Amino acid sequence: MLDRVTGMRIFVRTVSAGSFSAAGRQMGISPAMATKHVDALEDHLGVKLLHRTTRRLSLTEAGGDYLEACLRILPEIDEAEASVASQRVEARGLLRMSLPLSFGSRFIAPLLPAFNRRHPALNIELGLTDSRVDLVDGGWDLAVRIGRLADSPLRARKLGDCAMLVCAAPSYLDDHGVPRRVAELAQHNCLGYTLSSWAGGKEWAFGHDGSVRVAIRGDLAANNGDVLLAAAVAGQGVIYQPDFIVADALQHDQLIALPLDHPPYAPGGIYAVYPQDRRPPAKVRLMIDYLAEAFAQAPGLPRALAAD
Repeated sequence: MLDRVTGMRIFVRTVSAGSFSAAGRQMGISPAMATKHVDALEDHLGVKLLHRTTRRLSLTEAGGDYLEACLRILPEIDEAEASVASQRVEARGLLRMSLPLSFGSRFIAPLLPAFNRRHPALNIELGLTDSRVDLVDGGWDLAVRIGRLADSPLRARKLGDCAMLVCAAPSYLDDHGVPRRVAELAQHNCLGYTLSSWAGGKEWAFGHDGSVRVAIRGDLAANNGDVLLAAAVAGQGVIYQPDFIVADALQHDQLIALPLDHPPYAPGGIYAVYPQDRRPPAKVRLMIDYLAEAFAQAPGLPRALAAD
């Protein structure tokens, strides 16, 4: 079956122009192709739309009814296509974005008012969670993810790097001593991040490839970095968290970064990911460009967000 909408357009043009030849010239196709499209419409509908003689074309009764329907439907199709196409050049409608909880509230949320001022026709819905969401099944347009990306059909753009630090409060270190080697962490109260396979509540990984492993124990584990940060600042134990979580506490001497005999694991970068689309909507492209620009230029963001 040839494209039915194209056939409808050719049918309308044929009636208006009075012949397949004239309709073909106007639409840049051959008379034979114009005829073929209308024939396909008639075959699909099971009725004749046009009376055809060697001298003229005329509408059948069914053809007249179908012409009225085409004249009503085609402008609606044109309007729908124009509306969708405009979304590729203008940010409007609803943008649904999934963000890690702490990172999203600390660093993405403060950037959004300026973005909304640039694009007042766009509404934004945020989903803040440290759990991995399915963008396609969940209807999300965009997500920011931290760490190594698994193979998937999603497209990704790197926004920056993420560095890990082992930290503890001065009061904790005064009471329990300062670990110098990763093996010594087994003797400390280590507060684990339950959503991580390498900084969880039972084992922490070190070395750039995560090959150095140490069993840990602790009286608190949580699925949110800010909860662990608050406990560490209060002197409860040692945490192993990204620098964007601990940067302020380090700057204000609430925490001390611990230099150990193996470097922290390098978890990967900070990425904007979105469903695969040859031409993503303007709202997605503009938001990703805006985040990349903000991460590269804003001095208030942690060094992990500096552009490559």
